[in-house]
Amino acid sequence: MKLPNPTKYCFICLLALAACSKKGSPGATSINGDTTVTIKPQTDPAIAPTAGFFLNDWAGKTFTTPAYADTTKPSATATVTINVDYSNVVTKVSKYLFGNNTNPYTGQLVTEPVLINNIKTLSPNILRFPGGNISSVYFWNGQIPADVPANLYDSNGNVVSAEYWMGNNTAGWTLSLDNYYNALQQTNSTGIITVNYGYARYGTSAHPDQVAAHLAANWVRYDNGRTKYWEIGNESGGPWQAGYQIDLSQNKDGQPKIITGTLYGTHFKVFADSMRNAAKQIGAQIEIGAQITNPVSYFSVDLTWNSGLFASAGNYPDFYIVHDYYTGQDNENAATILATPVTESKAIMTWVNSTEQKGGVTSKPIALTEWNLTAMGSDQMVSNIAGIHATMVLGELLKNNFGMASRWDLANGWNGGDDQGMFSMGDEPDNATKWNPRPAFYHMYYFQKYFGDRMVNSTVSGSSDVFSYASSFTSGQAGVVVVNRGLASQVVNVNIQNFAPGTRYYYYVLVGGTDNGEFSRKVYINGTGPSLASGGPANYTQITAKAALIQGGIKVASPPRSVIFIVADAKK
Repeated sequence: MKLPNPTKYCFICLLALAACSKKGSPGATSINGDTTVTIKPQTDPAIAPTAGFFLNDWAGKTFTTPAYADTTKPSATATVTINVDYSNVVTKVSKYLFGNNTNPYTGQLVTEPVLINNIKTLSPNILRFPGGNISSVYFWNGQIPADVPANLYDSNGNVVSAEYWMGNNTAGWTLSLDNYYNALQQTNSTGIITVNYGYARYGTSAHPDQVAAHLAANWVRYDNGRTKYWEIGNESGGPWQAGYQIDLSQNKDGQPKIITGTLYGTHFKVFADSMRNAAKQIGAQIEIGAQITNPVSYFSVDLTWNSGLFASAGNYPDFYIVHDYYTGQDNENAATILATPVTESKAIMTWVNSTEQKGGVTSKPIALTEWNLTAMGSDQMVSNIAGIHATMVLGELLKNNFGMASRWDLANGWNGGDDQGMFSMGDEPDNATKWNPRPAFYHMYYFQKYFGDRMVNSTVSGSSDVFSYASSFTSGQAGVVVVNRGLASQVVNVNIQNFAPGTRYYYYVLVGGTDNGEFSRKVYINGTGPSLASGGPANYTQITAKAALIQGGIKVASPPRSVIFIVADAKK
């Protein structure tokens, strides 16, 4: 806020102005030149049921001013205007939206200090385990039960030799359960655990559902209160999942050959009862999630999954689990990929709300426990475009009131560039640096660091390629994320209403390089790039912010296919 000319106002008026411009003061006013403006205070909306208890341990954030260098504002006329209403709170920010997935094939984690330090700096806050398809053949206690079959079905319905995973395996190529717990502690993260539901299907005992539920309950006891969030199974309605199809000649409790949502819901109640009783015995509070389908149904099981689950499980689940990989598996271009965060995130939530209403169940918190993109053929997954996509997904999840999300995944495998891992396994043909962060890492790091604890409303005019995600910090500052998904440069003017501005605004500009066409594997931060063939600058935590005076307006140059993270000072 620009203080009035002291020759025009008395000293007493100036003191009154300073007092009433404090953030949140009812009816506060600011005087800019000859204009008196009322600053409307923030009011938090009711917590959306879809966010629910994931906001129970919400905490305010204090912004720390970074090292900065004053930069000349663009002189050109703004082509885009972003209007932010600091008083209009969309939602508090769940710290669990920034999560990731661990895998038993990533390695022991705690033996990899570079990776652990990167994860700690990223601060995902929640790490899922064992995650993915492995959870359906995972035995946490390291013992293969006598009642598991020697063969299972693959995704094509062929009988293949079963490969079971053990939780006590300490070999260097895998991740033991205890080292998962150790990694959580070392990275200041919370866990979300996916128990083996497939065993309830392919187990050959008289009551495989009860046996599998008992095994899950014993995991809760072993966990001893370390983990609050639990999932019953992973993508169980997919043909690729162990337990989707079973050998009826070995089944003893009359289950169908192909799973249904109704059966899963019935089994869910058995699991939930056993696990809740175990939690009660050890004095722990846990939340148990059930799988639901997303709007796109590829298989007949999906079409009735939600209705069957709701009919048989009712309100037994504490939260619902969805997965979405946003894109198709074609060689999609950047424009197609960057259109999906808006449409898909909204479609998921709309679908969830619709099917809950039709099923007659209460709205529950929603956890997107796997997300990424699957476009392949041009290094899309390891590109700066994937980083822009990640930024937009986080913003859209907030706008649509998701409670939790975990990206897939920390590390995977090069696979000709079709690698969803956030960190390289050291197998890139032109970069053998193990645990080298991919561009998405830097985008998610800056998003969390420079996005406040509340999302506030913002609108964009002037271009359909520019998106904004605005926030407020409890310490008073305003944050704005500016995404330019288009091919044209833009000059962006940011107006923040109901906000008493301070002296400067600070910002970071993230853009790709000139390698690999539109799917650059590099990211440059305020002009500083990687010294390697891929990834970002090694000194990303020390890069100087660009800065300019707020007086005269907040104005930035937005390059094509870029993200800008802005934080504006508040008046003290």
